Amino acid sequence: MYRHTRDEMIQTITREVAMTGAMTGRATLSSRVMKAMVDVPRERFVPRHLRADAYGNFPLPIGNGQTISQPFIVALMTDLLETRPEHRVLEVGTGSGYQTAVLASLVEQVYSLELRPELTGTAQRLLEQLGYRNVTLRSADGYLGWQEYAPYDAIMVTAAAPEVPEALLEQLKVGGYLVIPVGAPYQRQELLRLHKDVSGRVTIDELLGVAFVPLVHGH
Repeated sequence: MYRHTRDEMIQTITREVAMTGAMTGRATLSSRVMKAMVDVPRERFVPRHLRADAYGNFPLPIGNGQTISQPFIVALMTDLLETRPEHRVLEVGTGSGYQTAVLASLVEQVYSLELRPELTGTAQRLLEQLGYRNVTLRSADGYLGWQEYAPYDAIMVTAAAPEVPEALLEQLKVGGYLVIPVGAPYQRQELLRLHKDVSGRVTIDELLGVAFVPLVHGH
């Protein structure tokens, strides 16, 4: 039923990547990431009444004031992590679980934090139904990361913070990448990619303007 719209999504992602390549340094995305975008059933992660729009290149509301990001941004942020099959990844902001599923298709283990327990529970049930067994979810403050399983080969944050949380940098493995939108809520935000080199020095690349819901502090 969704094959045609899924194919259109892939074509749109390819065009968007080419158009923004000068800013992101990505003229194309890896075949592994593109396969994950095809394989994960995006329609299952949006409210039933919005499924006809599931593969459109725009964010959609998922309840609780949260959104599922547009496919282009999901694909780009995933590619920027440069994941490998043996990696262990931390995701901050589980939301619907869609980005979680994309990451789980690419790496050994995904640890995902979501402040809102109701979203965590819904995502957990759906990911289990779809057969994603390499995902561990927790309701907690994403600003603090998840020290228990650190360090991580890569970290993705799916909501905008006013600055990069120090705990996340500390939990990033040497050689790893952290991708995060940074900026004030509902104002201009910048997608950043941070890299920790072998000396522990962190370099930051500013990639392109984005719009994300805010990353909220909580308990």
